[in-house]
Amino acid sequence: MIRRPPRSTPLYSSAASDVYKRQPYMILWVKMFHILFVIAWMAGAFYSPRILVHYIEGRDLGEDVRRLVIMGERLSKFSALMASLAIISGLWLWIFYGFRGNWLHAKLGFVILLIFYQLQTYVYTKKMTDNLLVKTSFYLRLYNEAALIFLIPILFLVVFKPF
Repeated sequence: MIRRPPRSTPLYSSAASDVYKRQPYMILWVKMFHILFVIAWMAGAFYSPRILVHYIEGRDLGEDVRRLVIMGERLSKFSALMASLAIISGLWLWIFYGFRGNWLHAKLGFVILLIFYQLQTYVYTKKMTDNLLVKTSFYLRLYNEAALIFLIPILFLVVFKPF
């Protein structure tokens, strides 16, 4: 026989439960914006290295790559802003729902790897701006896949919460 908790048992921590009772949809808005910011951040994380690849290949062929430099700088700033907003809204959700679950700690490890990836992409973009980027297009193509390698475990952990 399965025992169910009484209806008076809150689903969230006591402080969060009080907020939830007063403003039931506020946390859903935060969650929606968090997902939106993460999607925008990942779009930048996936496309920024592609700009670097096109820059290296275009520069090697003697083509005009100034437009790629401008695109790379703007996308880097946009992606950093979206990453910041995703992290802030994620911390808000983390505080609201509580600091528990080993899956969450594992997810945070991969998020930290994504933050380092974002910082390294910014360094490469800065070097591209100064015409000092010496990586090969093959290296940057492989580098481009790292964001996906970090994102897949995050999605798995969030959806399945295995531990």
